[in-house]
Amino acid sequence: MERYEQYRRVFDHFDSNGDGKICPAELRKCMTAIGGEMTAEEVVSAVAVMDSDGDGLLCLEDFVKIIEGAAEEERAGDLKEAFNMYVEDAGGCITPKSLKRMLSRLGERRSAEDCKEMIACFDLNHDGVLSFHEFEMMMSSA
Repeated sequence: MERYEQYRRVFDHFDSNGDGKICPAELRKCMTAIGGEMTAEEVVSAVAVMDSDGDGLLCLEDFVKIIEGAAEEERAGDLKEAFNMYVEDAGGCITPKSLKRMLSRLGERRSAEDCKEMIACFDLNHDGVLSFHEFEMMMSSA
């Protein structure tokens, strides 16, 4: 509930005319303030997609969905970036060798066997490597 109240405060701040709705221009100001960049066209599209009552404006619930969606998109991008740090070749998976190399760069010495065991814990299809989906599952359990 605390997070909802935070969203309410942000919503109220950007609802500059106090009508209880966020128009595309207000949404664009909000997204810029929180570090996101959206063109005028993207904002209009986002409002059109997320507008639950068809009035061309966002109510608080619509606004929360957009903000949470943007945060989730950012988390997914960060996770993909982290995954790619461990991927060594065009195969697109984390191998014991690439895991060992990255751990070594991070100052943690592990044997090849240790790395195989680490991968085996989250290797859902038992192919000896971690796909992005398996990495994502591993990170969500951490």
